[in-house]
Amino acid sequence: MISEYEVQLLEVECLGKTLRLEGSMAGWQQLFWDEQCVSQIDANADNEAFLHQFSLQSEQGEIQIELKGVLQWQPFALQFQLLVNNEVLLDNTLHEKDIEQRQVIQGEKQAIKFSFVGLAGLGLKLLKSAKVIKVLFAAGSLAAYSWLFSIQFAIALILCLVFHEYGHIKAMKYFGLKTKGIYLIPFVGGLALSDDKINTRWQDIVISIMGPFFGLILSIACLVGYWLTDIEILAGIAVFNALLNLFNLLPILPLDGGHVLKSIAFSINSKLGLVACVLGAVFGIYISYHFGLALLGFLLAIGSIEIFFEYKRRHLSPLLPLNRYAQIVSAVWYVVTVAGLGGIIWLVGQTGNDALSLPLKILGS
Repeated sequence: MISEYEVQLLEVECLGKTLRLEGSMAGWQQLFWDEQCVSQIDANADNEAFLHQFSLQSEQGEIQIELKGVLQWQPFALQFQLLVNNEVLLDNTLHEKDIEQRQVIQGEKQAIKFSFVGLAGLGLKLLKSAKVIKVLFAAGSLAAYSWLFSIQFAIALILCLVFHEYGHIKAMKYFGLKTKGIYLIPFVGGLALSDDKINTRWQDIVISIMGPFFGLILSIACLVGYWLTDIEILAGIAVFNALLNLFNLLPILPLDGGHVLKSIAFSINSKLGLVACVLGAVFGIYISYHFGLALLGFLLAIGSIEIFFEYKRRHLSPLLPLNRYAQIVSAVWYVVTVAGLGGIIWLVGQTGNDALSLPLKILGS
């Protein structure tokens, strides 16, 4: 199956205005001159070469503009020339790294209108920008989990959450995204926030899966420590952290596993992506009801909003899709991480250690 939605491929300045090229893996291309479509190429997946031409009227006479080049999707490479009156204005080649580093241009500022929703959004921005809130949230999380369980387990839980979120932060920094740090939310978990927006599905995959992958590393380290020292709390941390990250890898939005599923499916076909997201939500409802996971029910409400926005922009995605190689790597990485976390839970379970009861109690509370 070939992805049929369009992606923004190129945006350059030409004669004081923006020239934007959008295209899909099916071969569709549209060229926009200051939001006006001036050239279009119909679907033809077999033809990599393209040519867009249009003319403008000016006081000096007619101006001929030509954009030509070769577009390769897997691996992604866009070689192009921009000519004005047969003179080369731009001659360049873009690769996936260039798309990843592309700055997302924000739209024009709108007039401020009072509303409770807007006021709440402003309050959230103020909270996110205040460093003291991180400390307050962390202290609140420590107090909440200490009240529910014990100070020792609260510290271990926060350690697991921070290590998981640090994996997300590390991936964001790898792609050059500005980060706001880690926020611990009492009774919910943690958040790794960034000021920048991603440009490719591969960025979404890596950022999403690096949290659970860092969790896998921590669980392995704790399990090895338990084998070497026989300190039972290390087995407890290993299995709890594994279960926590395995929960995050459920193929349900907005969990990390849901983002992995969404990026792979949408890279194949937008209809398949929507179906996969909806099926993930149905699976989440079943899991939430069957195991009594109250937290998952709350997250499903957030995920439904994300599915709605994916539906709204199904024909024009701002994200460069995964190529076939990246789809395979992403799927294998996901399966290996899930298997590793499941293996740790199984190994600790074989020892007769009662480390699984507390994690299940937390997820159900």
